[in-house]
Amino acid sequence: MRNVVFLDTVHSILSDRLTGFGFKCIDATSLDKKECVKLLHNAFGVVLRSRFRVDKDLLKDATALKFIARSGSGMENIDLPYCKERNIAVFNSPEGNRNAVGEHALGLLLNLLNNISKSDKEIRSKKWDREGNRGEELDGKTIGIIGYGNNGRAFAKKLRGFEVNILAYDKYKSDFSDDLVKETTLLELYKKADIISFHVPLNKETNYWVNDAFFSQLKNPIYLLNIARGEIVDTKSLLEAIEKRQIKGAGLDVLEFEPSSFSPFLESLPVNIHKRLFDSKKIIFTPHIAGWTKESYYKLSNVLANKIQSHFCL
Repeated sequence: MRNVVFLDTVHSILSDRLTGFGFKCIDATSLDKKECVKLLHNAFGVVLRSRFRVDKDLLKDATALKFIARSGSGMENIDLPYCKERNIAVFNSPEGNRNAVGEHALGLLLNLLNNISKSDKEIRSKKWDREGNRGEELDGKTIGIIGYGNNGRAFAKKLRGFEVNILAYDKYKSDFSDDLVKETTLLELYKKADIISFHVPLNKETNYWVNDAFFSQLKNPIYLLNIARGEIVDTKSLLEAIEKRQIKGAGLDVLEFEPSSFSPFLESLPVNIHKRLFDSKKIIFTPHIAGWTKESYYKLSNVLANKIQSHFCL
């Protein structure tokens, strides 16, 4: 029997389909790391989100391991070079939540432009301020999308109903201009964008991409969206850019100090950041839920089942 160890909770469609393929699915979601490592010794596959860092120490004794299935898109918690060295197939499922991410990005943007969260909070405090919450229209603006993979393209699709100009930059893609977007350089994007949205993985190249140097290259004050990974944005630089009016508003689904497990962390923020960040009326937050819908919960697992089936010709 080929065992598949589930380190994190995912939709049951994945275990149901894997069982149908002849695998034995083992629920290790309530076990500690030491117990999970023991189960991996004879595992054929592993399913996870972000509970553990999947590195050499975790995998070195998993001699029968043939695949790792990561529910979601980001794979920064998996040692990909080591997996390649061991010939372990690694699957992720960005196709499963790209629509949810695109919709969430649009929601954050419209909220920012129209002061929706701010107005709601003020009215609940019995403050009625129409002029102070006068919004901006999305039509006519230039939107810069950095990273034109599953999520970046999904966001562009959601913008089709608006009269906007969309510029897209992706270091690893070319010749992708179409009826949705115009492929561009970073220089042109920084020069022309009114709104910049990040859709890139977290790695050495993207870590703290949004810093003082980034803001110094912008020609116009912008609205900033980060629904990728928190450490793409240097929080201190962002706050200073807001104070300098280089940033008109920011929608953050992720934060720099967020742990890899996505667990609650707000009380552990640095004291010099905490108050400025959460007192700002120019920022709206969501708790890393851009791809976290009822529909995507199913699709993320079903996509993984499809990829495992295809890879092993099941």
